[in-house]
Parts: sequence; C-alpha cells; structure tokens
Amino acid sequence: MKKRVYHAKSKLPNKQYFPDVRRMWMDNKMLIRRIAVAAGREPADLVIKNGKIIDVFNAELIEGDVAIADGYIAGIGGTSYSGRETIDAKGCYISPAFIDGHVHIESSMVTPQEFAKVLLHHGVTTVICDPHEIANVAGAGGIQFMLDSSENLPVDILFMLPSCVPAVDFERSGAILNMEHLRPFLSHPRVLGLAEVMNYPAVRNAEKTMIEKLLETAQAGKKVDGHAAGLSAQDLNIYTAAGIRTDHEATTIAEAEARLQRGMYVMIREGTAAKDLKNLIGIVNERNARRCLFVTDDKHLDDLIEEGSIDYNVKLAVQEGLNPITAVQMASLNAAECFGLHDKGAVAPGYQADLLLLDSLEEISIVRVLKSGKSVWKKGALLNFPQTSLSIPNSLSSTVSFQPLSESDFAIPMKSGKANIIEIIPNSLITKHLVEEVAVNQSGHFEVSITHDQLKLAVIERHKKTRLIGVGIVKGLGLKSGAIASTVGHDSHNLIVTGVQDHDMLLAANEIQKMQGGLIVVKNGEILASLELPIAGLISTLSSNEVFTKLKELNAALKTIGAAKNFNPFLTLSFLSLPVIPELKLTADGLFHIGKFEFIDIHAK
Repeated sequence: MKKRVYHAKSKLPNKQYFPDVRRMWMDNKMLIRRIAVAAGREPADLVIKNGKIIDVFNAELIEGDVAIADGYIAGIGGTSYSGRETIDAKGCYISPAFIDGHVHIESSMVTPQEFAKVLLHHGVTTVICDPHEIANVAGAGGIQFMLDSSENLPVDILFMLPSCVPAVDFERSGAILNMEHLRPFLSHPRVLGLAEVMNYPAVRNAEKTMIEKLLETAQAGKKVDGHAAGLSAQDLNIYTAAGIRTDHEATTIAEAEARLQRGMYVMIREGTAAKDLKNLIGIVNERNARRCLFVTDDKHLDDLIEEGSIDYNVKLAVQEGLNPITAVQMASLNAAECFGLHDKGAVAPGYQADLLLLDSLEEISIVRVLKSGKSVWKKGALLNFPQTSLSIPNSLSSTVSFQPLSESDFAIPMKSGKANIIEIIPNSLITKHLVEEVAVNQSGHFEVSITHDQLKLAVIERHKKTRLIGVGIVKGLGLKSGAIASTVGHDSHNLIVTGVQDHDMLLAANEIQKMQGGLIVVKNGEILASLELPIAGLISTLSSNEVFTKLKELNAALKTIGAAKNFNPFLTLSFLSLPVIPELKLTADGLFHIGKFEFIDIHAK
C-alpha cells in the first residue's frame, strides 16, 4: 500500500491525480504566483471566458471571466486575464460545483471509486459521508476501508465518524464503536466531525459514552451532525444544547421551522426512500435560506444514475418555485459553510476551482465539470478518471453467517386475531403502527393475506450466529407471491426477508448466505434476480454500470411478484429494521415501538 502524505493543517490528502490545492495555498511561491495572476502580471493556468458567473454571495449574475491558478480561482470579472489554456463558455453559467452535505455511500452499493464516477456526471465534486453502515458490520476496519478506498479521486470524499454503532444499545450489530475506537480517526485530514447522533436517549440522559463523543469532537474543533427524527421542541432544546447543529430528518414545515429557530442547519433530503424536498422547500425564504442545504442521505445507484444526485435536488427545488440562484447557493456555499469548508462553494478568488458550466439555469443542464481547475467531465464522458486498485480485507469479505434455518423459523404464533402491524408510508422512512384483524390458522399461527396486504417479515441476526430471529407483519409492500431478502438492513444490517410463502423466504435467506450478502427476489422456488454484495454484505465489487444492470433485473423481478411500484421496495425494506425512526420497526429481538421505546408483542389486545 502506498504511503499517504498529509500536511499540517490541511483538510485533504496529497493527491497524485489532483494537486493538493490546500498545500499550494500555504506554499509561499504558489501564493505569490496566485497574487501575480490575480493582478494580471502572470498568465493563469486556465481562463474561462464569455461566461455568466453565478454570484452565490449576492444572488445575482456577473458577466466576466474566471482565472485559475494551481487549482484555485485567482480572479473573476475582468476580461484582461490570459492563460495557458482557455475555455470558451459561450454564454454558459459558471456555477460552483455541488456538495452533498450528508450521504451514505454504502446505499449506492458500489465502491467509493465507482460512486465518484457517478457523482461527476451530476456535478457533485464534494460529499460529506457517514460510513456508519459499514461500521455497523465491521467497526473501525470498515471506516478505514472507506477512507483508504476513497483516496486519490477527483471527488473530495470527506467523512463524519459514526456516532452510534450500534444505533441503540440493544441492537445486534457486528461491532460496537466507543470513543476509544473513533479517537484515532479524529486527526485524519478528511474527517470533519461526528456523524448523525441518532441515539437521542443517550444525549438526554447524558450517558458517559455519548458525552465523551460529543465533548472530544467539540474539543477537536469539529462538527456534530444530528438525527432528530420525531423529536419534540423540548427534545430539540436538549439536542442543540449538546452542540448538535444539523438535521436531515425534518419532514414537515413545522419541524424545519423548529430546527431553524434553534440555530440548526436544515438539510433538505431527497433520496430514494425518503423524499422530503417538496414538503420542506416552502420553508426557504430570503431570510433563512443560508441555513438550508441539500442532501441525498440514502440513494440507490439506479436512482443516482437516472435521477441524479444533488443536481436533482436543485432541479426539483426550482420546479417547486425556488429561485435558481438560491437553489445553487444551497447546493454549494451553504453546504460548505455548514461544515467549515471555507474555500469551497463559490466562484470567487481564493476558492477552489470546483466548477460547473451550465447551459440552462432553470434545468441545471451541465455541460462541463471542473475539479481543482481541471476538466473531469464533458458532454457525458469522464475525462482521465484515475484507476486505483481495490484491496478488500478478509474481515469485510465474510460477514454473513447464521445458524441453519427452517420454514418453522418464520412462524408467527398468535394469541388472538388482532395484531400489531408495521404499515409502510411510501417514500418515507417513517412507518405507522396499525392494529388490524389477521387470519390465524388451525395451529394458531398468522396466515399471510394477499387481499389485505399482510405479509410476513423476519430479521435474522447475521454477525455472531446468535440464532436470534425477529418476526412480524408488514403492510404496504404489495407482494402477490414469492419473497425478497437483503443484507442491507439499517443500521445493524442483519438479514431482512419478507414474503408470501415460507419456502421462498427460506430459499432467499439461504441464497443470501451463499452470496455473502446482497439482494434477491425469488418466486416458487426459483431465483428471479440477485445482486451480490460481498463487501460487508453492503457493497458490490462490480462496476457502476454492471450494478445498474443488476438493479434493473431486480426491479423487473419485483414487478413479477407484484411489488408496489410507487416506491423502492428494497430500500423501504432496508429501513424496516431501524429502531430510531418512528413508529414501529422490527429487529432481531422483535417488534419495537419507537414512541414507547420498548419492545411490544405481535398480538394486540
């Protein structure tokens, strides 16, 4: 493995493909040269001419050129700059490149390198990611893998350290991360702070392990992200008093307003399962826009390719009536300032030359992407993308293991004909707690009902062979036959399976173990489609194009078994085991009610 070179006070690692622009900023000769370029005494490396600059500070357009030296913008506005290279923008808008303020790369199911390729197609050159998915499986080793495999790329992949592994103390994850495990990463130049704090009870009760994480992060001068799903105004007071300053879990205008009132940044999320932008964009006005930014959180690869990343958030916001320049500002400057990235997010002297050329401001139609002053994408094609080898530790390649199963493991004993049921809300991570009449067979067990859309759901612990299997009933997936299963089950990522027939559920689970992780659709004892995810049961070793093809096959198979079409069933399934988002979820230990913060029986009185 090549030795990584870091520089004092730098935020990013020294790159082979893209120069370490932050090191250059501190270099005496480079600084003198940049001043000379700004003054017109020396030629720039690159001058972009005849463009309309998006001024995100004044929310207006500027006619003028952009001069770039050593990966930084040296000057804007004048027409006297000359350069070794010139790009004729031909009247295009010159925009700061986009920043995703909160994303889990693992949800794309591809490696950071493949993820970066997709991002460049959509004008995203910086992401702040939280590797808590892989950390829940493999602990510190998972974090290190994500750091190592994201170096030397033309996208700045920055990190927030997982704060809650497991998400709550009783969860059955593959690892436990305390401050002693996180501390060595705090000094890493691409680590910005502590990721979404989802264990609110630990904050409220000032539990020792949580206080250590919050305090040491603050003492290191780094940021703390929030996860305030379902919190009341009083709860938010506790949250923000603890130094938590962002949240991506607001789903209504009232929730967003409560966060803004308490000095939080509101991250407006538009992902695959959680689509909150249309509900929230109305909160943004000229007084508070600077406290709002865009995130994707969790987005499947097919949606990233077909819909987009942050560029899609911007387009959708404009369609909903937001001023395009304000939308660009939220996607660039606001995100940069939120995370203290003081030289990102604007087309201005002293800022990194991470830029987009747009031929339509309303449609956010990207013509060219520049990273550190170099063209990296043009007219649908990547330019000189660096190829790096991927080394997968053994600890990440064999992570799916459970005791032999039988169909009886999916049996749900019922004491009465009424059951507590998880009801899906399409395109939301939140579920409803229903109490409904269910069919009970002669042996006293729950019977699946296609008519009432009541299916079996099981979560199988897959990290330590505990033989723990939680069973429940789910409504809203719409399956008419077969079963689906996945090792993507937030946040502990145990095996989650749902279906109509027990024998298909059993086949799906066993095949997942053979694949060492992945997604699968089966029907009548036949595998219709699958995607192997051998890296921690979360990430594929295939290219983004190959994974995209596999996902298309899975989507076609879902139609065959009658799955709902107005949301992504696999991504929705993956959140049905997350016991920190209201209202009712299923873990390997059973049915959990988030409001009561306790396990409840399946049968209802």
